[in-house]
Amino acid sequence: MSKPIVAIVGRPNVGKSTLFNALAGENIAIVKDTPGVTRDRIYADVTWLNHHFTLIDTGGIEPDSSDIILSQMREQAQTAIDTADVIVFLTDVRQGLQDADSKVADMLRRSRKPVILAVNKVDSFQKYMADVYEFYNLGIGDPVPVSASSRLGIGELLDAVVSYFPEGADDEEEDLRPKIAIVGKPNVGKSSIINKLTGENRVIVSDIAGTTRDAVDTDICRNGKEYVFIDTAGLRRKSKIKEELERYSIIRAVTAVERADVVAVVIDAGEGVTEQDAKIAGIAHERGKGIIIVVNKWDAIEKNDKTIYEFTRRIREVLSFMPYAQLLFISARTGQRLEKLFEMIDIVIENQTLRIQTGVLNEIIMEATAMQQPPSDKGRRLKIYYGTQVSVKPPTFVIFVNDKELMHFSYVRYLENRIRDAFGFQGTSLKFIIRERKEQG
Repeated sequence: MSKPIVAIVGRPNVGKSTLFNALAGENIAIVKDTPGVTRDRIYADVTWLNHHFTLIDTGGIEPDSSDIILSQMREQAQTAIDTADVIVFLTDVRQGLQDADSKVADMLRRSRKPVILAVNKVDSFQKYMADVYEFYNLGIGDPVPVSASSRLGIGELLDAVVSYFPEGADDEEEDLRPKIAIVGKPNVGKSSIINKLTGENRVIVSDIAGTTRDAVDTDICRNGKEYVFIDTAGLRRKSKIKEELERYSIIRAVTAVERADVVAVVIDAGEGVTEQDAKIAGIAHERGKGIIIVVNKWDAIEKNDKTIYEFTRRIREVLSFMPYAQLLFISARTGQRLEKLFEMIDIVIENQTLRIQTGVLNEIIMEATAMQQPPSDKGRRLKIYYGTQVSVKPPTFVIFVNDKELMHFSYVRYLENRIRDAFGFQGTSLKFIIRERKEQG
């Protein structure tokens, strides 16, 4: 059920962010002020003619010297090649064809990935069409003229993008094996965990951040049950710029999370939980995935009887927006408690797919409203008519009320806690949709 990934690549100042906003619609700034949810708008969900996909802006090239631009563009193109199903290569009709465009086009052509060449800033087809033809020289197909700022040609561009999606890309996948994404900052031991689980060195491990080259799927069988582990690639080489490094690992995390049922966020016990960990966990939370926080290198920590409680408190504090996440302290080096990971994965998947009967759900809601009265405003009180579960992965509930405005976030959280008290739902977020129904006469 994983959505196709579409990445935008291009030189500085060709309008990548403008195109990103035009394709994603204006409202892609994240509304919820959830700690850890990345606000630098690297990715957005896009729907076009019943096709759903995740759009990624590989961005982040700062003009400096042409050498640096070219090397960063190559890295950016490589990110797109590694992670995307379709690549949009953006050029600029006013700057014309540049040497850097040709060099990146060579990489993209060799990647055998579908590439759509978009020529931006074509505000008038009559005026610029002759200049657009120059881009045929790149040898990667027909250029699609667009103007991101005026929204011209956007429909044609999206038609070209979705034409490359496989048939049934939006349908349920046949492969029903649990998929687990191992995500986290570079060098926290993601690959070591997979190597220990498989008992062989499937993934290159070294102490240099970024030695894992590509996302690798590893099939592991435990107690007659198969699991697919998705190891997010680290960085190709050490980046001089910390933001670039962070952006890069977030792009990788987004693409892996998209395909997974359960996300294992790996944290280095020596470093503790960081803002970058919170960002990566926030992506999984936003996507409604099952979540396990795996604290690795636990063997290297000096402990007393309070250490584990202190660590747990700190993690829960930083990741306060996901109190449901499961916690596991392990050592990939010694294999300590690693077997418990499978147990947790099974529990989380069970909870992700748990369905509550409507009658039982409404009993819980009635009890909850009797214990704590629904909020009121200016003499008008919230009435909850009934609730029903409409889907799983994550469990999603629709609650019908007399007035949506009266359903405060805090009361939704209260109802969520009552439902969790009754059914647990460890390791999975719950989603609530509030619908209004007219007063019954």
